[in-house]
Amino acid sequence: MDSASPGSSTVFSVSAKHILLSEILSVTSVMRKNARWALSTPSVTSRDSTLASSLGLRVNRTAINAYASGRGSTGQELMAGFQDLKHLVKDIEDIHSLPLSTLLSPFLAIIRSSLSTGPITSVALTALHNFFLCGLVHAEAVSLQSALAELSSALSSCKFEASDSSGDEVTLLKIMTVIQDAMCGSVGRKLGDIEVCEMLETVLTTSCQMRLSEVLRRSAEGSLHHLVRTVFLRLYDLDPEAEERKLADNGDLEAEMKMSVSASGPLLDEPAVPDDGAEGEHQSPEVASTLVEEQPPGTPSGPRPSYGLPSVLELLRVLINILDPNDQAHTDSTRLTALRTLNVAIEVAGTRICAYPSLSTLVLDHGCKFLFQLARSEHPVVLLTALRTIATMFETMRPKLKLQQELFLAFTMDRLAPPPAPSNKNLPLAQKALTGSPRPGTPAPSTPHLGPPPSEFEDEKTPSTPRLLVPPARGDTRELLLETLCQISRHPSFMVDLYINYDCDMNCENMFERLVEFSAKGIYPVQNLGGHDYHLQNSQFLCLDLILAFVGRMAARAEGAAEAWPEVFPHAGELRHTKSKKRLILTGAARFNAKPKTGLAFLEENKLIYSDPNEPRPLSLAKFLRNSARIDKRLLGDFISRPDNIEVLKEFLKLFDFKGKPAVEALRELLESFRLPGESQQINRIAETFAEVYFATEPEGVKSQDAIYVLTYSIIMLNTDQHSLQVRKRMTLEDYMRNLKGVNDGSDFAMEYLQNIYDSIRKQEIVMPEEHTGQLGFEYAWKELLARTRQSGDFLMCNTSLFDGDMFKAVWRTVVSAIAYAFITFDDDYIIERAITGFRQCATLARHFDMPDVFDFVVVSLSQATSLLSDAQPTQVPNYPVVDVDGQPVTVSSLSVKFGTNFKGQLAAVVLFNIVNGNANALREGWTQIFEMFQTLFLHSLLPSRMLQMEDFLGGSSTIPLRRSQPSRVQPRSDGLLSALSSYLMTPYASSSDALVPDATDADVENTLCTIDCISTCRLDELYSQIMQLEPEALVASVRALEALAHERTVARLKLESDDVSAAGAAPGSPYTLPYDPASVFLLETVVSIARQTPQHIEDVWPIVFEHLSALLSTPAQYSILLIERAVVALLRLCLILAERHTLRDQIYLSFDLLARLPPAVASLVAEQVVAGLTLILQQHRGIVHSQTEWNVVFALLRSTISHPEAARQSFDILASIATDTTQQLVTPDNFTGLVNALDEFATVASIAVDAQQQGRRTQSLTAANSPIVERGRKAIDMVADLKKFWAHFSETAGLNKNHIWRQFGLPLLTSLARQSSNTSREIRHAALVHLQRILLGPHLPIDETNHGQIEDVFNRVLFPLLDELLKPQTLMRDPMGLPETRLRASALLCKAFMQFEARESQTADIRVLWIQVLDLLDRLMHVDRRDQLYEAVPESLKNVLLVMNATGLLVPPTSPEDVRNERQASVWAATHERIERFLPGFLDDIVPTPPPQPAEPPASQPGP
Repeated sequence: MDSASPGSSTVFSVSAKHILLSEILSVTSVMRKNARWALSTPSVTSRDSTLASSLGLRVNRTAINAYASGRGSTGQELMAGFQDLKHLVKDIEDIHSLPLSTLLSPFLAIIRSSLSTGPITSVALTALHNFFLCGLVHAEAVSLQSALAELSSALSSCKFEASDSSGDEVTLLKIMTVIQDAMCGSVGRKLGDIEVCEMLETVLTTSCQMRLSEVLRRSAEGSLHHLVRTVFLRLYDLDPEAEERKLADNGDLEAEMKMSVSASGPLLDEPAVPDDGAEGEHQSPEVASTLVEEQPPGTPSGPRPSYGLPSVLELLRVLINILDPNDQAHTDSTRLTALRTLNVAIEVAGTRICAYPSLSTLVLDHGCKFLFQLARSEHPVVLLTALRTIATMFETMRPKLKLQQELFLAFTMDRLAPPPAPSNKNLPLAQKALTGSPRPGTPAPSTPHLGPPPSEFEDEKTPSTPRLLVPPARGDTRELLLETLCQISRHPSFMVDLYINYDCDMNCENMFERLVEFSAKGIYPVQNLGGHDYHLQNSQFLCLDLILAFVGRMAARAEGAAEAWPEVFPHAGELRHTKSKKRLILTGAARFNAKPKTGLAFLEENKLIYSDPNEPRPLSLAKFLRNSARIDKRLLGDFISRPDNIEVLKEFLKLFDFKGKPAVEALRELLESFRLPGESQQINRIAETFAEVYFATEPEGVKSQDAIYVLTYSIIMLNTDQHSLQVRKRMTLEDYMRNLKGVNDGSDFAMEYLQNIYDSIRKQEIVMPEEHTGQLGFEYAWKELLARTRQSGDFLMCNTSLFDGDMFKAVWRTVVSAIAYAFITFDDDYIIERAITGFRQCATLARHFDMPDVFDFVVVSLSQATSLLSDAQPTQVPNYPVVDVDGQPVTVSSLSVKFGTNFKGQLAAVVLFNIVNGNANALREGWTQIFEMFQTLFLHSLLPSRMLQMEDFLGGSSTIPLRRSQPSRVQPRSDGLLSALSSYLMTPYASSSDALVPDATDADVENTLCTIDCISTCRLDELYSQIMQLEPEALVASVRALEALAHERTVARLKLESDDVSAAGAAPGSPYTLPYDPASVFLLETVVSIARQTPQHIEDVWPIVFEHLSALLSTPAQYSILLIERAVVALLRLCLILAERHTLRDQIYLSFDLLARLPPAVASLVAEQVVAGLTLILQQHRGIVHSQTEWNVVFALLRSTISHPEAARQSFDILASIATDTTQQLVTPDNFTGLVNALDEFATVASIAVDAQQQGRRTQSLTAANSPIVERGRKAIDMVADLKKFWAHFSETAGLNKNHIWRQFGLPLLTSLARQSSNTSREIRHAALVHLQRILLGPHLPIDETNHGQIEDVFNRVLFPLLDELLKPQTLMRDPMGLPETRLRASALLCKAFMQFEARESQTADIRVLWIQVLDLLDRLMHVDRRDQLYEAVPESLKNVLLVMNATGLLVPPTSPEDVRNERQASVWAATHERIERFLPGFLDDIVPTPPPQPAEPPASQPGP
């Protein structure tokens, strides 16, 4: 029959009955080979004989069950069992109808029997294995549970005589196989919890037996792992709530399943002679405590449920207990086995374990505690396995391991980056664990100790969080810890989770910030850690991987890979508020710990205390002190026990819930919250307040508050007595009771009450914070951690981007610095590539979060790696060789050669400019490095040609020269010695300075081409274009950077070098001049180009640029003229833009004034550019000049250019266009005077030119025909005279009175003509005099004849100065031949003007002073040269004047005999007569003779006498 039976997993061609009989034969055959069964004969008992039954004899009704219940106590019984089974199944075709326990009974008896040998047991186990394979043992078998129970019992108590060790171990291996068949096959789910525990314990114990071979133990461990996977997978099928209820109800079952393991159990019993002659026995690995008591086999009393949570819990408990490093019963090998097995369990069902409170509690408490202690093991394999298990645990159970993960991360970072060893003074409790303790029970040095964060994190000290303080990890250990840390942090949300759960938790460390800082520091080299360079470098790579992973994941979230924030999680705003509040609390607590008064003031200022006006101040402070774990416990105890803080102490104690708690437990809870002070009065206040508060809860067995007070003291003293090392004789219970006799309000405390107090203290010391070390301190700190775990909640996990901005802002500087260091330092291509990616991602995040500081930092970091930043400022650019490559000249400079070999620098440059390209708007301070690199590239001819142009108003664009001399020659490339020699011999430059130009080798040229390719890849021209499109803030930053660099190369450098020259003792008086610096011109041109191409932002840019330009132009003589010229052009180009901004027009005139004040020598050199720029401005913006002040500035600027011939021509054209314009009326009252002065200046310049020509004694004099200067002067005089036509226009249009017109317009014009009437140029002089005479004597003079003051102005400010100038000898020397004629004309003009303005009939003013001055001048003119025509002309002119004056009645000679003249006439005559008589005696009497005396009338006749 085919064995397609239920539960069969393997197809057999033979029937199950055949296999059963075959296995019976196999076992009995091996048994007969043994001496014990070789001569035995089968015995048939009446009880077991089927023959007796057939003959009607009395037969036990349980005959069939006898096979299952018989244990085979003797060899005969063991053999008979198989014979009986053969007889039983002989006539039964379907053996599946028989009870499975009956079929297996003989085999199990052999396995269980101590009479069996290894080979026999091995065959029996093989038979069982085949039964599972053929399906004889299947899920539907009759009495399956009973059979499985007996199978489990037999396997767990298997005994056989020792024989061959190899064969015996094969037998043990078969036991593992059968157990695996049972638990992992189809019948596994039918096993009960007890059976599962028995089998698991058998396999686990075998795995831990050190006397067994390595192969056997490894095989057993493999089976164990298979079984553990099977068992823990069962958790997915169970209902957690139902299983937990069953577990609580089945207390008795727990005792039956108790498992334990011994790694040193006996393998071979001591030799003994049994009754049947056996020499010894071999037993399967025994348990240290009996697994199942020996009991007679039989059918279970009732069906048991399938195994579930109880067996899983027991297995987990055993595995975790083995890990206890303080349990000396287990070796490291045993712990390794348990660690590997526990790792398998967590791998399979870690996430499901969290659903079962009983399992998760076990892992969270003892599991984590033991694992973390093993994580500091010196045993490398134990450490590796422990770390793997920890990583698996965090991978699967992270939501339940919030504080445990915090502890492990802190421990790992402490060990990898240990803090400096602190002193013992005032150490917190857990930190003193480092110092060791002689107390009993202190663990061995290998036992890990716990401590708080190192002193450098004092402000953020973790509250009661144990920290495993161990020596720094070195070599492989360090690398292993880092690998584990990387593995734990591999989740995309890991850093976010750290920030949410720890940094935003008031009671946790800022674990995110600390991990990032640790990782960043790990990238830098660490000294004195030992190990090979490979390990140290790999550690650096791992730390870098942490940083880059953090940046990469954040960048991915910024690009949309983030998860939505679950609604069940706390609101993101609340977490941010907690984070900000936490920062304040950390600061406040740190200040409180340093000085309580200062800390309280800070806390109150930030409303962390006393914020609720309705809450009493002591209560508010007490709540803060009670809930803030950052407060130093020693200081807290001292603070609240001070006399002035008694109310705070009361409120502090009232915050504890003492209701229903025994006094000892209430006091324990209190004293574990602060360090009890040492002063007796302070202790007394605490005891009194505790008694008051505790008695208010109405405790049982206590009659008064005083009784509590005394009891409190007694508990404190008992605690010291029982646990102090100084106390040798401990207090007994009787002593303690005697001390408290009659204290309870006159009566005694109940004996049981005191007994409980005594036992509680004796068994468990009251551990005060910051007091104990060693294992006791460890347990206390771990207990605090577990207490916090109950309050902290689950570990929140979400790959959200809500906090990325805050996170990045907190650590970006550290991150970028670390990436930059890695990029610069490491040579591994993969690392460099990842660092580049990190830079780009940081740039992406900076743009995403609008953080320009990050861009700046990235640029600064990368720029340092490019080698394009130079600290030196070369005074001049060397003559670098220039070669021809494909028709293009290529400059082979020192930088191009060096940079071409610097692959890392090229990478940095490409990355830098690729990051900046497209992100230029985010850059601020980094522009300095960008433009500094531009400057370096410019000095070595590596910039794109577009960036080398400078524009002016004359010749368009040109290239900025690198040197003042002619550019280097371009030489074609040539190879070979002969061509190089011929080139040298034939070159015309061999003897010049160019001969110093070094030759460029092929390698140099190749490196230069590499550099050019790199610069091309950087796309500098694109970046330059982007600069012109920057937003205002970035644009201003770029301009500021350029200005700063330009200032450094000009103003700052000038001051520095000037001081150096002065210190060196240079001759005073001559200012130091900076040599030509092409970089300063480049920077200036760049900043102006940016400003010109961004006119919309000129308001922001102009002040920066103008500051630099004004600094240059204030001392122009100390800079190279090219730089000054470029500054002038830049200023005028910017003025074109300013003219379009009404609010900035005043800046134009500041600029013009700055240019007008240039020293003449400098002004002459830049005059063409000035005039060209000014012309362009006035042409494009004709209405820009309005006020008189503005016109004066413009005219002053024009006058400053007159010394330059070409500029003077253009300036004159500008003035002529204004003066001669008739359509637009460009001449206004505001510019009239300035225009006159400007034209007057041209005439003056002509005079100077003619005078200079005459001084040079040239044969040909300068005239308008042969000199443009004289021509312009001649025209200027005509224009000035022609301006008189605007007097009437101003009077009509502007409504100005005659007096104003005279003062503002008439007098300046006449003064100018009078001044030019003494011009050295004869043409100009005569023209000016003619125009002056025409205007003075003509009808257009805007003078009021009734205003004698105006007439006096004509003489005092026009004519008199003219004649004074003409009478000077030096004036005569300018034109000795022509000037006498001018004097003659001037004297005639003087007389005519006097006759017209003063010698008129209507004259009423006193003219004596003016008349005498005229006579003085005529006297001087007449006698200046007697040979001159004036000697004859002056008397004639004077004659005319005298006659006119006489005719008008102004000059009247005296009459006689009676003078009829009035007083005015008499005085004028007297003064005139007296003055003329000095130089022309008798002249006045001749011209105006005195009338003859009138005859006197005869007297009237008198009558005679």
